[in-house]
Amino acid sequence: MNKEEYEKHKPFAGEKKPSMLRRRVGHDYESRRIYLVTMTVEGRHPLLGRLVGRSDAKPGTADAPHVELSELGKAVEYEWMAVRKYHPEVSVVALQIMPDHLHGILFVHEQMPQHLGHIIKGFKASTNKHYRRLILGVDSAATPSLQREQGEKRDRSLDNRQHGMLWSLGYNDHILSGNGELQRWLTYLHNNPLRLLMKREHPDLFRVRLGLNISGQTYAAIGNQFLLSAPQKLQVQCSRRLTDAEIQEKVAFFLAEARRGTVLVSPAISKGEQAIMRAALDAHLPLIFLTPWGFNAFSKPGHQYFDACAEGRLLILAPWEHQNQRIPLTREMCLALNEMAKSICEV
Repeated sequence: MNKEEYEKHKPFAGEKKPSMLRRRVGHDYESRRIYLVTMTVEGRHPLLGRLVGRSDAKPGTADAPHVELSELGKAVEYEWMAVRKYHPEVSVVALQIMPDHLHGILFVHEQMPQHLGHIIKGFKASTNKHYRRLILGVDSAATPSLQREQGEKRDRSLDNRQHGMLWSLGYNDHILSGNGELQRWLTYLHNNPLRLLMKREHPDLFRVRLGLNISGQTYAAIGNQFLLSAPQKLQVQCSRRLTDAEIQEKVAFFLAEARRGTVLVSPAISKGEQAIMRAALDAHLPLIFLTPWGFNAFSKPGHQYFDACAEGRLLILAPWEHQNQRIPLTREMCLALNEMAKSICEV
């Protein structure tokens, strides 16, 4: 939907609800871009493979965390790699198949005749056939699910998966920009098996807890909640007017405090606060980070926070509801976050 159509229909669409499946309004999905696509198996059933390995194994060894693909997973891999065969204007950059979902990166290197969704629809149709053959043991031509692929609404009341569909409805796409974002996502995909294994080894540290009350403020939380009971906590708050030299002095001061056992607390808004929290994170020191972006049931720590979370040295607190579309921080929001950090330090 282009921007003009979106604005025209918005007054009649009701309240906008958070969704990971919504396309970007006004974006030309036929244009030259790099897309990260995520799809989940319906019901999150682990049909595509099984996770094996050890989290402490060296990368590249036989024991390094990886997913052993099932026959269905191998068929899904084949169909993803075949996208370039049917769409020569598209290159397959990467694919990471997990037991119950996949991440793939596609590079549209020239204008496409059809929307990106057409590629995903074809991929889903092909893999659905493998699903019906390998899992349901039926001939695709004999199942009414083909009619649903041609436009009929899926009967989601079926819980025995006899509807013949492998994937959940829709898909998530993320349009990659410059500044090294592609390399960061390639690293993310490569490390996905390791992160899943770490989550299984430390489930309490990665489970989203809702309704955590601290000094009258309710938070969603991910990470080590025992950091809240640390006897020494220190708020990290810096003026935006600090020079680079002054910031480095602040970094040295707060790191010295953290090495003495103090837990640093901050929303990391200003340049100085970000430098301090980043340095503490790199030094493997304990942190409580307040984020303005809420959590949903499937939220997990970002790339830079994952190891810290697994090691129990990080707690992320979100005081506000989850929103997919990030809005600029207002002055009022910044002041509120700093007040929350202050209150946490006084607990």
